[in-house]
Amino acid sequence: MRENEKAEELMKKVIAKLQSEFASLRTGRAHISQLEGIKVEYYGAVVPINQVANVSATDGRTLEIKPWDKEGLQAIEQAILKSDLGITPLNDGKILRLSLPTLTTERRKDLARIVRKQAEDFRIVIRNVRRDSVEELKKQEKEKAISQDDLHRGEQEIQKLTDQYIKNIDAFLATKEKEIMEV
Repeated sequence: MRENEKAEELMKKVIAKLQSEFASLRTGRAHISQLEGIKVEYYGAVVPINQVANVSATDGRTLEIKPWDKEGLQAIEQAILKSDLGITPLNDGKILRLSLPTLTTERRKDLARIVRKQAEDFRIVIRNVRRDSVEELKKQEKEKAISQDDLHRGEQEIQKLTDQYIKNIDAFLATKEKEIMEV
């Protein structure tokens, strides 16, 4: 069934996007994915930070950004200051260091709430993929391209996929909530 393969491919993309969204959330631990969305204006082009510098997490609270060329240091610093990270980089002339502050209990609860909302949004996207796939199968059955048995079997397979990917979202959510709430 081609419709099942299309649905699974879309669901895989949804999960990849969820993982990306979760990785970019600041949880009090330094992780290079927190800088993924930051774009740097570099020699007239706007590029991701990892294309102009080496980014590493030196410890649990510090990110280190080492530009490949000294000219990029100021541009990277400006991009970080303009971003929604809310962190002022320490510039020693060669390397930028970002020290992540510890999160308050209230902020952790807010982040957990945000993560739950994002997970629910992604569950809805998965269900929408299911709905669209089932509608496509019904359309094919109406046009006599597939039999009623194929329609029923396809609906069951798509439901199994949906259940599997919803469980994946729930597992990612549980992991992320645990990571956020750990002190």
